[in-house]
Parts: sequence; C-alpha cells; structure tokens
Amino acid sequence: MTDRTTDRACTVVRPGALTTVQDLGRPGLAHLGVPRSGALDTPAHLLANRLVGNPPDAATLETTLTGCALRAHAPLTAVITGAHCPVTLDGRPAPWGAPFTVPAGAVLDAGPALRGVRAYVALSGGIARPPVLGSRSTDLLSGLGPAPLAPGDVLPLGAPTAPPAPADAVPQPAPPAELVLPLHLGPRDDWLTPDAPHTLATGHYRVSADSNRVGLRTQGPALTRARDGELPSEPMVTGAVQVPPDGLPVVFLADHPTTGGYPVVGVVPERALAAAAQATPGTPLRFVPTHPGR
Repeated sequence: MTDRTTDRACTVVRPGALTTVQDLGRPGLAHLGVPRSGALDTPAHLLANRLVGNPPDAATLETTLTGCALRAHAPLTAVITGAHCPVTLDGRPAPWGAPFTVPAGAVLDAGPALRGVRAYVALSGGIARPPVLGSRSTDLLSGLGPAPLAPGDVLPLGAPTAPPAPADAVPQPAPPAELVLPLHLGPRDDWLTPDAPHTLATGHYRVSADSNRVGLRTQGPALTRARDGELPSEPMVTGAVQVPPDGLPVVFLADHPTTGGYPVVGVVPERALAAAAQATPGTPLRFVPTHPGR
C-alpha cells in the first residue's frame, strides 16, 4: 500500500548556488539575539503562495542566481516568482509567474536568473520542514532552521488548503536598473562628518558582489568618521545602514545581527528592501537621505 503522507514531497535534483527554505520569519525575538530572517523579497514570496493557494506564511524556496531543480513524488501545483528565469518541466518549457501542474515523477527546473537575483518556488501545501522558534526559515547568520538545500534532500510538503489562483499571469516588478533607497538619517549620523548626507545622495555607489542575506554591501565613496573610538553594542533593525571602518555603507537585510557597534548613519524603510533583494552586483545604487519628521 502506498503511503500518501510520504508522497507529499519533492527530492532535490539540483540545489543551485544557494537555495533556502523561507517563510515570513521570526519577528519579535531580537531580544534573544535571533534575527527575523524570512524571505528577502516578501512581495514575491506572498504572490507565489497566493498563486498556488497557500496561506501567506507557508514556506517557499528562495533561490540565488542559479535556481534549483526538484522531482515531485506526487502531483502538485507550482509557481516561480521573483527573479525572472527559464522554467522547464522534464525539459519542456513551463510558465514563469503563473501556476502549473507538476505530475508525479516530473522534474521542475527553475533555471538561472535572467533578471534579478532571487526566485521564489512555491509548491501547493508549502515546504513542511519542522519549524524552529515558530518559523521554517533558514537563517544563515545564526544557523537556525533547515540547512540550505543539497542534492538528494527530500522536502516534505503540507496538505493543500485552497485551489490555485485562476490567473494566467500576474504583473510583477522588474529588477531595478538603478536601486533607489530612501534613507531616514540617524541615530548615529553625528559620528560621521557633516558632508556624509551629501556624499550618500550624490556618490556613485554600486551593489557589491559581496552582498548576501545578511547585508547589501556597497562600492563607492567612503564615508568619513567625525569621532574616534567605537560605540557600545546597540540594537540593530532591518534596513539599518551601518558604516564599518572602511567607510562603505552596509544595508542590513533579513539575516542581519541583532546588535552592532559600528555607527548607523540611517535606516532604509522595509518597504524599499524588496528591490534590494533583486539588485544584481554592479547595479547603480542611490540613497535619498531625509531627516525624520521633515
């Protein structure tokens, strides 16, 4: 007799450069030193779940640049959102950005990103890895949650809760040709010279290839310290722009440390960070500094 429970699963055929399980993360645990984590491009994650009939907090797969490939144990519905990539089913073209059926035994392949960085693979029922502290998200900084995908991994799936959305295609934002990040100055902009806001606003910054889920690193003009010494370790929020000793701003993303001692020149509102998740290395970056309340 077939075990229908174990049928609700996929086997990893190709894990890609970095594919992790992500949901909406672990909010509210910073006092324990636990980052929120979760999908970097939250709108793409939410859309993928909606298209396959999953609740918003169901776990998806977040790929990085090179996609991934999975073999279904049983029929399921899948969709790929986020970074635009070629999608195939047993080697034949399949849609990107619209739900489709994956037969039992078929291989779903989300190929290398053509535009953007991170694609989101949603499967009906969601990835059902055991939650840790209320979330199935992989946190690369703390090591919480499941390890990044490896060849041969078996991913259990939950039971479908709703039918797929009746959509042929849904508009999605293109990855940014120029990443524009609003920046609310403070609380430690006084640790930098008075010309720091002007440098941020006019400097020719680019997204560094060293960026990851912890932070978006930059290339461009360095900011200059106005004070010597270091701050006592302070709480850090998602979107905080920290200035390390080399003077190059780092925008903290979902897996950022919860405390830090380098000065924070400003904070990027979370609504602007989804575009940062899709900005490829070398993308021009422009900060738009403002003072809170102005």
